[in-house]
Amino acid sequence: MSWLEAIIIAIVEGITEFLPISSTGHMILTQGIMGLESSDFVKAFIINIQFGAILSVVVLYWKRFLQSLSFYYKLFVAFIPAAVIGLLAGDFIDSLLENVYVVAIMLILGGIVLIFVDKWFNKPAKDQSIGYGTAFKIGLYQCIAMIPGVSRSAATIIGGMTQKLNRKTAAEFSFFLAVPTMFAASGYKLTKNYQSITTENLDILIVGNIVAFVVAMIAIKTFINYLTKHGFKMFGYYRIVVGVAILLFLAMGFDLTID
Repeated sequence: MSWLEAIIIAIVEGITEFLPISSTGHMILTQGIMGLESSDFVKAFIINIQFGAILSVVVLYWKRFLQSLSFYYKLFVAFIPAAVIGLLAGDFIDSLLENVYVVAIMLILGGIVLIFVDKWFNKPAKDQSIGYGTAFKIGLYQCIAMIPGVSRSAATIIGGMTQKLNRKTAAEFSFFLAVPTMFAASGYKLTKNYQSITTENLDILIVGNIVAFVVAMIAIKTFINYLTKHGFKMFGYYRIVVGVAILLFLAMGFDLTID
């Protein structure tokens, strides 16, 4: 992996991880365009730079992470469904990633949903506090995102909106829930590829995390402002374009698997 390839992947990760457009789909498309082979280090790099993205949430919302223990209890309740299903069906979920057609189709279907979601859930409650029941239900929606291409962010934000949260509150809770979810999932997967990280490529990994961290901070701020004013429709159209692009790459014979 060259420095340029590492920086491009880190930028893509930082932009897409918290937006409802599927980071998995973009990683597949990015690797396909660059012709980057899925070596053990590439796999470890893609997993590890998620920690930089996670840190951006903690830094941006550090006051929220210090507000009360109930904040952590609610995150834990929301995290439980994904943790249970991830442990029970981890191998099956990983196998879905080998079928890039699944990713492309889910991108397109998810895009169609995002085009109409603002009309479906346009009456948020006056009380925007999140109870344990609401947190758990959002956690159930997060499980849908275990299907590659769905987008964890999209699933949890929509899950929040079904519970009468407004777009901003639902998006912020989605960011918070990403911290334990991504940390656990990335940490577990990294144990399988950590041997490929050496003193020779550690500097690339560090820079990748820094780039992902900075880009994710910008993406989160921009996304919240845009989402509050304009909603999800443009993200829906964009997902459809990316899904179609992946199908076109597959039709042209590109190997886009990143398992």
